[in-house]
Amino acid sequence: MTDNVSTKTSKLTGYANGPSLEEVNGTVAVPKEKGFLKNLIAFSGPGALVAVGYMDPGNWVTSIGGGAKYGYLLMSVILISSLIAMLLQYMAAKLGIVTQMDLAQATRAHTTKRIGAVLWIVTELAIMATDIAEVIGGAIALQLLFGVPLILGVSLTVFDVLLLLLLTKLGFRKIEAIVLCLITVILVVFAYEVIIAQPNMGAAVANFIPRTEIMHPGQLTMALGIVGATVMPHNLYLHSSISQTRKFDRSDPKEMARAVKFTTWDSNIQLFGAFIINCLLLLLGAAMFFGKDASQLGTFGNLYAALQDNHLAGAVASPVLSTLFAVALLASGQNSTITGTLTGQVIMEGFVNLKMPLWVRRLVTRLISVVPVIVCTVLYGGSEAALDNLLVNSQVFLSIALPFSMIPLTIFTSSKKIMGERWVNKRWITVLAWACTIILTILNIQIIWGSVTGLF
Repeated sequence: MTDNVSTKTSKLTGYANGPSLEEVNGTVAVPKEKGFLKNLIAFSGPGALVAVGYMDPGNWVTSIGGGAKYGYLLMSVILISSLIAMLLQYMAAKLGIVTQMDLAQATRAHTTKRIGAVLWIVTELAIMATDIAEVIGGAIALQLLFGVPLILGVSLTVFDVLLLLLLTKLGFRKIEAIVLCLITVILVVFAYEVIIAQPNMGAAVANFIPRTEIMHPGQLTMALGIVGATVMPHNLYLHSSISQTRKFDRSDPKEMARAVKFTTWDSNIQLFGAFIINCLLLLLGAAMFFGKDASQLGTFGNLYAALQDNHLAGAVASPVLSTLFAVALLASGQNSTITGTLTGQVIMEGFVNLKMPLWVRRLVTRLISVVPVIVCTVLYGGSEAALDNLLVNSQVFLSIALPFSMIPLTIFTSSKKIMGERWVNKRWITVLAWACTIILTILNIQIIWGSVTGLF
């Protein structure tokens, strides 16, 4: 049975234009060790790159803003979003390992050209929305730390393409290590700031149980923003590709099972870390700013200033807290840049089989994303509040775009023809994935309808 699945896979992979991310595909050797820890270390890394998308600058605005506006109410949204993320990333990684295709290639191989074109356009827009968050976060961090004007900071983010070009020459394992280090910086910074803020942990834990107040219009908009910033559609494409970076005998069923098992462990551990960071962001907003004047907390700059303002942050306020906040913001933006570049390549090559030099691909993508940010900056006279509104709206769009990735992923991984008897989703996984997709789609329709009717 395994041989038949492998034969089908090789044919489909050929149709889907060859190995995903060919320059790193199957380049990380994994030793044939029996120990759990040694296997976990060998397969660890891709999960860190995926987790980056769950703690990018878009999360900061929605999670801190959610805490500042609604206290600990939305803790359950972060928990549910993280559990959905673990389920989806497991399916994405399994799809890549078993079929040797990323999600974009599988979509191209198993859908009509018209449907594939629609999904490609939506996914490219999602990449742009993600890139907007990276551009805004990086530009604002440069302004806060070094006084760089926003227009100049936005323009400078175009050149971060050089960063990835440098990192790719070091090898994929080095990229994973650098990303993990930056994640650690973010975790340490916010753990320290939350400890100083002394949140009400009893109230926080109690709100892991969902409450009906979340369905009110304002809370629902913020909740969907958190979902959009937490469960990232582009990560499904990324994980289905970079799960293939490990080198092992794909014709051996035991080796395949080992790869799926430890890739899942890696993903869940890293996503749990992202869950902790998102909880810390909301805890920080709730502990320091809930009940305060929300108009003074609506931007990264205002948050930076508030962390050193005794009237807003209390006695713990200090320049050290605000500087650490800006450093973590810069680290988050650079991390997201690395993963965004890789995902853009996966989507372009997988959907339309268009190959181009990495620096050209990255430069084109970043320029497209920079344009709306520059326009917004110029129109509003360099107002950071306008940029932050653009960022929040980009996160809501990501939530709207998510079903367009979830639906094909669920269909493919639930198909015995594509996955084989052994690797097809168990029934409960399929049911749960469809339930998440349907519920999220209904919520998105509700918020879109509310936004449209609010215009009249």
